[in-house]
Amino acid sequence: MELIIKEQENKGFAMARENNKRAGLMTYSIAGEQHIIIDHTEVDPEFQGKNIGKQLLYKIVEMAREKNIKITPLCPYTNAQFKKLADIQDVLKK
Repeated sequence: MELIIKEQENKGFAMARENNKRAGLMTYSIAGEQHIIIDHTEVDPEFQGKNIGKQLLYKIVEMAREKNIKITPLCPYTNAQFKKLADIQDVLKK
């Protein structure tokens, strides 16, 4: 599974690809130099049940730690994950 992050202007996304096919996408808005808002998560039906959403979230969390960015999880999926996963709480915007 290949995971990439791309940003353009005030938007960004993490994408999961397998065999040149998009498995999932997590989008975010850049709300400031040290703040992003995750607003959408989608996983291709073919890849359901393979933790694609979680992998995308961890990729964005890794990027946030490297850049000292805090995250607001507006997307219902990421909001639920932040409540459930103690190991990513350090990047949650309070």
